[in-house]
Amino acid sequence: MLILIGASASGKSNIAKLLIKDYHFEKVITTTTRQKRPGEINHIDYHFTTKKRFLKKKKKGGFLETVTYDNEYYGTPKDEAGLNKVLFVDPDGANSIYYHHIEHVVFFYLSAREETRKERMLDRGDTLIQIIDRLEKDAAHFKKDNLVHIDYIVDTSDESLEELTYKIAMLYHNHVHNDNQMSIYDVFRNDDRDKIKQSEDD
Repeated sequence: MLILIGASASGKSNIAKLLIKDYHFEKVITTTTRQKRPGEINHIDYHFTTKKRFLKKKKKGGFLETVTYDNEYYGTPKDEAGLNKVLFVDPDGANSIYYHHIEHVVFFYLSAREETRKERMLDRGDTLIQIIDRLEKDAAHFKKDNLVHIDYIVDTSDESLEELTYKIAMLYHNHVHNDNQMSIYDVFRNDDRDKIKQSEDD
């Protein structure tokens, strides 16, 4: 399972989408107690459930991590973990997953310059008040020191989403298959891109 940890506008959601679209990853479907929104499909967008059932499953240890937001519960079911699954979480969620000691879980910390993140938030329509509030909160919550384990740190400030996604897919592929460990600063040749896609197809 590939875990993406990053502050708001670090690129994690777009990278996750490209991993699914171009590299045969699957989305980890999380469980929530909030109401289903128009267009959402149960067991596709989320596993929708009641608070009673959620808390019962949590008590039995059925989640890798849980969080409460707007008085609703969200959690990652243990049975969603697996090879070529992708999930993005906050540091608390990442730490909880790490302590479950699941095989083949690789943790990527996504960083980006504050000015770059601010520009991305403006581009997506966030207000200045929202941006200032988010930057302040993220500065404390998403510090690397808050994580008990990181496999790779990837700066998303300058490279394209496509190149970043390719590098992350390559690092994950080599990590879980026990190949020689790569540095995030390695140069990735274009012909390697075809090799990883072919390997995943097999």
